[in-house]
This record gives sequence, structure tokens and C-alpha cells, in this order.
Amino acid sequence: MKIRRRFVDLSIYLENDVLSDPPPLAPKITYQKHDTLPEFIAMLPGTKPEDYPDGEAAAAEWVALATHNGTHLDAPYHFHSTQDAKLGGSRPSITIDQVPLEWCFQRGVKLDFRDFPNGYVATAADVEAELKRVGHVLEPLDIVVVNTRAGSRYGHKDYVSSGCGMGYEATMFLLERGVRLTGTDAWSWDAPFPYTAKKVAETGNKALIWEGHKAGRDIGYCHLEKLHNLEALPPHGFTISCFPHKIRGASAGWTRAVAIFEE
Repeated sequence: MKIRRRFVDLSIYLENDVLSDPPPLAPKITYQKHDTLPEFIAMLPGTKPEDYPDGEAAAAEWVALATHNGTHLDAPYHFHSTQDAKLGGSRPSITIDQVPLEWCFQRGVKLDFRDFPNGYVATAADVEAELKRVGHVLEPLDIVVVNTRAGSRYGHKDYVSSGCGMGYEATMFLLERGVRLTGTDAWSWDAPFPYTAKKVAETGNKALIWEGHKAGRDIGYCHLEKLHNLEALPPHGFTISCFPHKIRGASAGWTRAVAIFEE
């Protein structure tokens, strides 16, 4: 029997007009339509504008991006200079071009944390309870994605500050069970910065700063940020593909993340 595959796009657009990052960090795209005749004529000496059908050359775009714009995959190097302190000793963190490809194409599971308020920091108990609710037992290399309320705020001014975050113990719960790639539809794997800053000021506990990311010091892992459309996924029963762009020595790479269903 022929296998039928259905694909669900889990990625946001790279675009100018939708707020997906704080304004100073936003992508900038300059569009050239088919008015690139000067460039073509320079590359093809002797040609004239009338030599090109309808006087058109090629469309092109100039894009100014950070590696963390759009839906992207963070490498362990983004989180800290070393990784794997709890796996036999610290070693230099891998960069995005060194991420094992097998991490990026695996069985997926979705945790539905949309009911948690903005700024909430999910715990190991929250993860365990959700896995029990959906009837999923983690296996090594499962890709675990977290559906927060930030997904519903994409395109709104409060997107960057929306959604819950994954704390150190929740992240370690996953990593200790062999998970090496996670993801969120929020701007960050951790709770939004305004909430973290408030908690640090109130408690004086500096360990709360970027605690989910910093779990990579103990066990190296990757995570996807700014996923989209996680509401369309069931808790499990799909594969996630999220191969990153191969940028030498970089902390992250853009990806067209998709969920694949075989039916």
C-alpha cells in the first residue's frame, strides 16, 4: 500500500511587517522585483534591455538577519561555551554546523501548556503530568515541542512577552531521558524576560536567569524557537523535520520546521 504523507508547516514567515522580535532585532528584507537589468547587463556584457523578455530580469531580495530571526534552531553553543558537565565532564559546545542531523528528524510529541499564564515557569512535574495525560512514554531523541499561549499572540504587540517558559528542572527532565531537541512557539524557551527580571529582583536568585537555556551546560541540546501552528498537532503520532541552515561556527540556524504524518 502506498504511504500518503501529510505535511503541517510549523514555521513563521521571515517578514518586515509582523512583530516577531523586539524591534532592534527584527529582520529587514529589501525586495527587488524584476528590475535587476543593470546587474544582468553587467554580468552578460553586450546585452541590452530589449534583449530580455518584457524588459524584465530576475527578482531578488536582500535580507539582513540575525541567526535567531524567524523559526530557528539554537545550538548548544548559543547557551554556553561548554556542555555536558553531567555526561562525563564539560567539553566545548557544538555549533549549529556540528549538530547531528539525526537529532533533527525524529518522532515528535507536543506538550499543551496553553493554560499556563504568561511568565509561568514549567516544572518537571508539569512535564511528567502532561506526558501521562497524553499517554506518551519518552524515548531517546524524541523531539518535544511546547504549545504555549504565545502561539495565539503571534502577530500582536505582546507576542515577545507571551507564553510560559521551560525551567531548568523541566528541561533536565527531558534531557535525562535522552531528548536532545526541543521547541516552543514562544519567542524564547525560557519565560519572557520581563517576568524573569521581576522574579530575580524579588528573590535575588540569579540562577533564574535563562535557566532553561543554561541546562545545556549540563547536557547539551538544541531547541527550536518561534514555532507556529502547534495547535494543529495532536499530542503525538507525527515526525518533525527541522534541519538548520549550515552556518559555519554559528549559534543558530534558520529552519523550515514541519510535522510529517504518514496516513
